[in-house]
Amino acid sequence: MLTVIAVLVGAVVGGAATAAWLRAAAGSRLREAELTRQRLLGDAKREADTIRREAQVEAREQGIRLRAVIEEEVRDRRVEIAKIEERISQTEAEVDGKLTELLRREQGIADRETHLKQLQEELKGARDEAFQELQRISGLTVGEAKQHLLARAEDLIRHELARSVRQLEEEARADARRRARALVADALQRVAASHTAETTVTVVELASDDMKGRIIGREGRNIRALEHLTGVDFIIDDTPHAVVLSSFDGLRREIARMTLEKLIEDGRIHPARIEETYYQSKAELEEYVRQAGEQAVFEANCGEFHEELVRILGRLKYRTSYGQNVLKHTLEVVHLAGVMAAELGASARTAKRAALLHDIGKAMTHEVEGSHALISAQLARRYGEAQGVVHAIEAHHYEEQPQTVEAVLVIAADAISAARPGARGESLEHYIKRLEALEEIATAKPGVAKAYALQAGREIRVIVEPSEVDDDGAVLLSHEIAREIEDQLEYPGQVKVIVIRESRAVEVAK
Repeated sequence: MLTVIAVLVGAVVGGAATAAWLRAAAGSRLREAELTRQRLLGDAKREADTIRREAQVEAREQGIRLRAVIEEEVRDRRVEIAKIEERISQTEAEVDGKLTELLRREQGIADRETHLKQLQEELKGARDEAFQELQRISGLTVGEAKQHLLARAEDLIRHELARSVRQLEEEARADARRRARALVADALQRVAASHTAETTVTVVELASDDMKGRIIGREGRNIRALEHLTGVDFIIDDTPHAVVLSSFDGLRREIARMTLEKLIEDGRIHPARIEETYYQSKAELEEYVRQAGEQAVFEANCGEFHEELVRILGRLKYRTSYGQNVLKHTLEVVHLAGVMAAELGASARTAKRAALLHDIGKAMTHEVEGSHALISAQLARRYGEAQGVVHAIEAHHYEEQPQTVEAVLVIAADAISAARPGARGESLEHYIKRLEALEEIATAKPGVAKAYALQAGREIRVIVEPSEVDDDGAVLLSHEIAREIEDQLEYPGQVKVIVIRESRAVEVAK
């Protein structure tokens, strides 16, 4: 028990001693912590003071540097302002000087204007005196002098005009000759073919002259029936072994020939047989016409055509123009136009189709009104041809002005085919009238002494009086005559106008 008590007491005492020690230890740590806090606080204050002093020093230094920079900028600005002020002062001085100079010049101009007015008045007076003196010396009034000067100016202008025309003409002719010669020559060489001139009569050969009586028939019944059905004149005269069929219509003449040849071959000649044979021959000719049209289209080689156009085209085989077969002429124009179009890079197809149809209107009867060019264009348009083809057809006789290369080529090919030697013939009366018309146009001009139409009317030579027409006037005269021929006459191909001026001095030695 005592032990226990002693242990308890010892424990209590030990606990109290431990507690006292813990309290003492805690107080000691508190003091140390307080000291540490005070020490740290003092260190922080000292560090803060140091930082503040450094910041103040740095701020003072930065302020000094900024002030120096600002002061430097201020000095630079002051220098610039001073320079600007100096320039402004100089400019003001210059402006003042210029203003003074301007005022001085204005005064000078005013003085000159005054002096100029005086000089103008003096000049006017002198001019009037000069005019009066010139009129007195020359014996001409002002109007007469003006007319004289205008006449001289007109002579000079005519001379310059003639020289320019001559120069341009020579240049154009040189270039055109070179190109056209090569183009046309090539086309003609490639299209060269034989041609025959057709007339208005057809001769049917007879085995014997006894057949003439059978053709005439009793009291002329047979020949009347033939002429009534065919519309062709049957000329039975003293020509041995021949009957002449006369008609301007090639189709009728061909039907009459076929009919007569069939009747002669058959031997039975009477009105009923004549009528039967006539309609048979007419049907056969229509088939021949269709075949001729198809052959023409095949030779042209420019595509398909409407059946009606082909039929009408075949009728051209039995049409002539100035003795030239129209279908052969048409095919010739086709080949010429195609060759030239290919050489020039134009549409050969358009040119050839237009060339093939350009004279198709000649196959129509008198019941269709209008020129053959317009009729041809209407037919082409009706049967679906392109506008370019229709235009070329319409323009080939200048019913319209040609607007395309193909139209111009058709015109050129048509003229070449019609104008080549031997292509066409014409009546003597028409030929003489055309020559007389050419000479009348030339001789109507003032200063023309004589005029001669040559080369079958394709050239006219005009001889002028040298005293009335000078060299420049001769050039202008040739152009005037050429233009009047173009406006007043119709002719195939072209007409060359040559003006001849010759001066001769004649003296006889005795």
